[in-house]
Amino acid sequence: MRNVSCLALLLSLALVPACGGGGGAPVPGPVLPLAFNPANFAGGPIDNPFFPLPVGTTFTHAGTTDDGEVETTNEVTTDVKVILGVTCVVVHALETHDGELVEDTLDWFAQDVFGNVWYLGEDSKDIENGVVVSTEGSWEAGVAGAQAGIIMLASPGVGQVYHQEFAVGIAEDMARIVGLGGTQTTPLDVFTGCLATEEFTPLEPGVLSGKHYAAGVGLVVDVNADGSRLELVSVTP
Repeated sequence: MRNVSCLALLLSLALVPACGGGGGAPVPGPVLPLAFNPANFAGGPIDNPFFPLPVGTTFTHAGTTDDGEVETTNEVTTDVKVILGVTCVVVHALETHDGELVEDTLDWFAQDVFGNVWYLGEDSKDIENGVVVSTEGSWEAGVAGAQAGIIMLASPGVGQVYHQEFAVGIAEDMARIVGLGGTQTTPLDVFTGCLATEEFTPLEPGVLSGKHYAAGVGLVVDVNADGSRLELVSVTP
């Protein structure tokens, strides 16, 4: 079982200097002790209120950043991938800068019976001039010591800190819930009751980004480290 290795991971995380607000100040609060257990998955749909993934839906976010006009699409496909005995939903993500494809990724998610949504890895390709130039950032739970993380909690509360992904030296993103009940406005709508997170990684100390999630919709605003925003512009069908 994976519980023993997850416990070791959580103990090690307690020693990692996480970054927080104020230009690198420590993030208060211990990492939540959530252990990944394949027995806790029943293969049901991902319907967490703050991270729903209805099959056949495509979420599109757009904005202006240092990289120009950026657009991301996340298509919840009908494909599945079995990882560590857990059937995962495959989300196909594309990112363009000024209309040129720069990243093509398959993300793997699964929801446990308690309502937590887990992130079990990604197959990520960086693209330049139509050619794959790197797969840096790719990882899969159970391969080379990588472990699943939480992308959305079943019962989120302000101050909770959790690991979103864990592949040493490759993907070590963490998140802290910093607000509940906020309002965000995007070209699509005005969203109330939003959950806000602050994201950071030991791989880039002092670098902070954030996300805002609306109940029944999911991610509505993605705030980059430089303060630029990608906003939800469409949900289809």
